[in-house]
Amino acid sequence: MAQYSIGVDYGTNSVRALIVDCSDGAEVGTSFFDYPTGESGVILDASDPNLARQHPGDYLGGFFASVSGALVDARTSRSGFDPSQVVGIGVDTTGSSPLPVDGNGVALGVKPEWRDDPDAQCWLWKDHTSYLEAEEITRKAREQKLPYLEKCGGTYSSEWFWSKILHCARVAPRVFDAAHSWVELQDFVPALLTGRAANPARGICAAGHKAMFSLDWKGLPSEEFLASLDPRLAALRGRLYEDAETADHKAGGLTPEVASRVGLPVGLPVAVGLMDAHAGAVGSGIRPGTLVKIMGTSTCDLMVGKGNVPDIPGVCGIVPGSVVPGMLGIEAGQSAVGDLFNWVAQQLAPSLSHFELNSLAAKLEPGESGLLALDWNNGNRTVLVDPLLSGLLVGQSLQTTAADIYRAMIEATAFGALVIINRIEEYGVKINEIVTGGGIAEKSPLTMQIYADVCGRPIKLSRSGQTCALGAAIFGSIVGGAHSDTLSAIHRMAGMKDVVFAPEPAAVKVYARLFALYKDLHDAFGTPGINPEMTHVMKELIKIRNEVRRR
Repeated sequence: MAQYSIGVDYGTNSVRALIVDCSDGAEVGTSFFDYPTGESGVILDASDPNLARQHPGDYLGGFFASVSGALVDARTSRSGFDPSQVVGIGVDTTGSSPLPVDGNGVALGVKPEWRDDPDAQCWLWKDHTSYLEAEEITRKAREQKLPYLEKCGGTYSSEWFWSKILHCARVAPRVFDAAHSWVELQDFVPALLTGRAANPARGICAAGHKAMFSLDWKGLPSEEFLASLDPRLAALRGRLYEDAETADHKAGGLTPEVASRVGLPVGLPVAVGLMDAHAGAVGSGIRPGTLVKIMGTSTCDLMVGKGNVPDIPGVCGIVPGSVVPGMLGIEAGQSAVGDLFNWVAQQLAPSLSHFELNSLAAKLEPGESGLLALDWNNGNRTVLVDPLLSGLLVGQSLQTTAADIYRAMIEATAFGALVIINRIEEYGVKINEIVTGGGIAEKSPLTMQIYADVCGRPIKLSRSGQTCALGAAIFGSIVGGAHSDTLSAIHRMAGMKDVVFAPEPAAVKVYARLFALYKDLHDAFGTPGINPEMTHVMKELIKIRNEVRRR
């Protein structure tokens, strides 16, 4: 009998469900649901551009709508399909996206008294309000000569678990005091589906990369260290978790209520959750030597390795089992990519679609616009790990067009990608091939060609246009017994398209010159100690902006 699995991908703006055939990864049903709360699903604050929250009430509704729709689609597209043939479900989400919960695991944000309080909602991955707390965590870990930063690139980020919780304790103590615990979104959703809200299975993906969890120091950071930040964090530690599991483990089975709402079997296995880009790497067929770039609103770069992998300054973590169980997972990335392109389209060319801007930008030769940009409109994730960096555009004239700027932003993100590649290889991790997945990889051949030319190596595309959902479905197939391990499932269910974007020699030469200039700007504005007269500029501008907006 045919066997199918479901992957449910919780993105920044929507949730998507995908049903695949476990024998070959063929996609037989899909459906998506846009989050209804906020602006494109994100709760924003005009007075604070660093704030980005999400209403947790949208998550369960998103599961019901997307999975139900995917099942209808599968019945239509695959003759003989029946929901009883589904063997398991996998879930991936954005991260680090923690949310406060009560003693029963109920999200505070769904309770009437907290419904309109942004601090009681899910603190979305791209929320940077806790940049001061991230700096403090980094400084105190270094001062106390503790190892907690060794596996996350040496610098803690405002995008991550502890900095967000510490910031909540300081700016919204009522919310912090009302919360019994905090749960990453990747763990929260499987807990909702399996009736384990009060005791969710915790995934190593977010725990290791975002919460400084490691077996090297017996789990989470010590109470002593957390108390040096705030005694309330030390008290919270005991209400968090002691263990974390890889995504090939079962988080639980579908509850009768959830199963009946979508028409799936009661007790259907649900895998331990993981972050979306990590699932996307699995859905892209990751293996040692392959760099997978999952390209969406931001990008996440993933590699896996066996044996000893050195600590790499500026990456987002080196964690056992976080991508492929049994291997080390290496994560890096950029804080704004698709968001950056959307900014150009919405603010500079609202009458043009992305397709039209791509078409106009494709008519330009490398270097023709005379523009050079830094891709830091949402801070820098890797390798500088600094949210208080901002965008920069150099070379404008009275003839500069929106298409010129659009292409310059694509090129800037490609230059940022090359900085990451160079850092990883500098520490002895060889990159043999680059595979891309996600919406941008699917929709913009221009972007893929520019990345090939800038990075000087071929760019391959994941076979699936929904790599994150496919990766989640792969883990659903494992907990459902269709496959015995992750590599076997990847071999059967994932793959790459035949199309390859090869570097064009003439463009490679021009981009090599432009990249040298990009590095000059990168180091002058972002690297401490390189140019003290310039590294304060962006931070001082942000300081002035914040002071004025508060008034």
